[in-house]
Order: sequence, then C-alpha cells, then structure tokens
Amino acid sequence: MKPLSEQEINSALESLEGWGFNDDKLWKKFEFSDFKESLAFIVRVGIEAELQTHHPRIFNVYNSVTIGLQTHDAGDKVTQNDIDLATAIEGII
Repeated sequence: MKPLSEQEINSALESLEGWGFNDDKLWKKFEFSDFKESLAFIVRVGIEAELQTHHPRIFNVYNSVTIGLQTHDAGDKVTQNDIDLATAIEGII
C-alpha cells in the first residue's frame, strides 16, 4: 500500500468534514450526548473497520471519541485505506 502525498490527503479532506491531518494520521473528534451513545458509535466503527480489515486508533472519554487513522503496513502513513475508512465512518454518523 502506497502512502498518499500531502496534496492527495488535503484534497481528500475537502470531502471529509471535520477531519484533520497531523502527525502522519487522519483524525477527528466526535461528541455525543453521553457515554452510551459514544460506546455504540465505537462498536459500529469497530464492525466497519473489521469488514475493511483496517483498524483505527480509538480514544474515548465519556461522551467524546477521537479516531486516528494511518496504515501500519505503509510505515504508519496515510493511504487510500484510511480515506476509505474515514468516509465509511462519516456514513455511520
């Protein structure tokens, strides 16, 4: 899997509202009304990630979930796999 250039990443981010690129990963913070909603979101993301065989970094504190995406097989860089999973995550919301 080939890492994307910064230009390719920035172009993809134009259609991924709220996602950012920092420290060689895509990331976004999601806010929910309570822990139960944030946990349900995490489970749905986990199922989608498993279907894509691409596993994100997920951090949860009460009602907030932060997701980081990078491809380990590409030297922990952003690839099309990360863009695809971010797009799928947006579909979950």
